[in-house]
Amino acid sequence: MYAGQRFEWFQQVNAKLSIVATPFYWVADIPSKISGWGESNIRSRETIIKDNERLSAETILLKAQVQKLASLEAENVRLRELLNSSAILDDSVLVAEIIGVSPDPLHHQIIVNKGEKDGLYVGQPVIDALGLMGQIIDVGAYQSRVLLITDPSHALPVQVNRNGLRSVAEGVGLYHQVILQHVAATTDIKIGDLLVSSGLGQRFPVGYPVATVTEVIIDPGQSFATVKASPSALLNRSRHVLLVFSHRREEIEDGRQSG
Repeated sequence: MYAGQRFEWFQQVNAKLSIVATPFYWVADIPSKISGWGESNIRSRETIIKDNERLSAETILLKAQVQKLASLEAENVRLRELLNSSAILDDSVLVAEIIGVSPDPLHHQIIVNKGEKDGLYVGQPVIDALGLMGQIIDVGAYQSRVLLITDPSHALPVQVNRNGLRSVAEGVGLYHQVILQHVAATTDIKIGDLLVSSGLGQRFPVGYPVATVTEVIIDPGQSFATVKASPSALLNRSRHVLLVFSHRREEIEDGRQSG
């Protein structure tokens, strides 16, 4: 150190020696660089793995949310259809949600989330945005059971909207079909005719769409034709329904109370 400060020639020697020693410093620093490089790469790989896992989870979550949004959008469309249909009805209605379906394929029944506390009653008509679905056959405190028009035990007085011809639509255990039996072979009924509730029996209000005629079978050897029709309501696809409070029933009950 003393020579380096006093003699210039020694400084030049020291500079040359430092050049010679540089490779040794570099070699000596290799383990440290390898260690730092390894730690950096290991951390980077762990970070990438964690980021991939996080992004994968977020992707799954977003896809699930998109599916839920699609379901909600479809449900909103159906609810708007129900509200639009209720706006043109003369009777009061209540929106209900289907919460159960009969597991027996021979019994076409559903459960709705409304009951006695909501004013429901046995025989009350049930419709969707497109047509008549059935009637309530059992009322609980918070839920009720509905018999659909396609149940084999169900019969509904109807009339042909085109000419007023009266008949009875009976369920046959198929969601896509009801039949009109004992229709005279000479009757004026044809494919495409709309069947609506006739109001006979005072169970269902007049004029609700029930079904559209899809087939008229006439056997030359028989006096009666068999008429098949497709229900207007989406019996096995609707999620929400309308419970109809008939003004006629209210008038009858008011008359009984006043009597």
